[in-house]
Amino acid sequence: MTTQNDTRHSILKRGALLAGTAILGIGLAAGIADSALMQNHNAFAQPIQLSGTQAAVPSFADLVEKAKPAVVSVRVKTQAANASDERNLDDLPPELRRFFREFGENARPERPQPKQQPRQGMAQGSGFFVSQDGYVVTNNHVVENAVEVELVTDSGKTLAAKVVGTDPRTDLALLKVKDAGDFPFVKLAEGKARIGDWVLAIGNPFGLGGTVTAGIVSAQGRDIGSGPYDDFIQIDAPINRGNSGGPTFNQSGEVVGVNTAIYSPSGGNVGIAFAIPASTVKQVVDQLKKDGKVARGFIGVQIQPVTGEMAEAIGLKEAKGALVAEAQGDGPAAKAGIRRGDTITAVNGDAIKDARELSRKIASFAPGAKTTITVFREGKSREVTFEVGRQPAA
Repeated sequence: MTTQNDTRHSILKRGALLAGTAILGIGLAAGIADSALMQNHNAFAQPIQLSGTQAAVPSFADLVEKAKPAVVSVRVKTQAANASDERNLDDLPPELRRFFREFGENARPERPQPKQQPRQGMAQGSGFFVSQDGYVVTNNHVVENAVEVELVTDSGKTLAAKVVGTDPRTDLALLKVKDAGDFPFVKLAEGKARIGDWVLAIGNPFGLGGTVTAGIVSAQGRDIGSGPYDDFIQIDAPINRGNSGGPTFNQSGEVVGVNTAIYSPSGGNVGIAFAIPASTVKQVVDQLKKDGKVARGFIGVQIQPVTGEMAEAIGLKEAKGALVAEAQGDGPAAKAGIRRGDTITAVNGDAIKDARELSRKIASFAPGAKTTITVFREGKSREVTFEVGRQPAA
């Protein structure tokens, strides 16, 4: 984001003039008041008392001092694949493009092709240490196609790092500093942030590094269409490009979320940002640290939400659960007897609110884990117990 100098100077100049006017006005008021005070020097003898609301405005200084050293700027050198030959047709006239697409590669004129080098670029984001020995959490989209990763600490030190593992489905990645060291780190929060809680974001917006912003938790459980396991925390702390992968802290200095996306018609902050909750981060990071990848549970069903009309038609008291649209013949659920038209209402005794919650619940199980699914069929509930499978990589 760039501000024109002349505009900035104009704004600053107007601000200075307004400030000067305000100062003159205060001086005049003070001069008038002096004569009144001379007559009654006890008029303002009582100290001004702040209201409870004003006195309770929080300071984040102690939290920043504690957490900021664990936050790093992430600099990535990327390498992307070259465009396909199909895309290389774009420099031809429209008639020739149609001809080559219709008759295929054999119709392409013979001409020398220069050797293409992989395209390189740079990416910037944020991250934070989660262990003393140098593990760092960031977003997958920050380090995607990375060939070189550097971390810049709050003190300005540059550290070489490697990508331990990534999980595109939750947009998380785990890095590790290559050299041994004793690094400041922060903990992931155990509890869930509440709507209305104060939160603090620290990151590297626009490459500025070490920037602190504050706000509140605006909403929970947001689905923004980025993946099958969307469960974002919405916050109104100012988040911009470069904040991706940075932490959002609660007032205890624990990470409640990893900043990942913003909603913005203009590309800049408008007060709507989304963070991956700490519970998801912990689950993914533990697996990436152990195996370099994430293995998720799978039962082999296609599901859809239960509407009010559906619930009434099948005899459910409430429009909750997930309706099975199809059970794959070779999947664990079908083999256990679950079929099309069943409504899954609970997993291991925990009620399922909707289809998204069922997807997240099953995905949280390790392949091979035993699970009990409660299904509603023909007006009755029944339980089916079986082992979940491994989710396909695709």
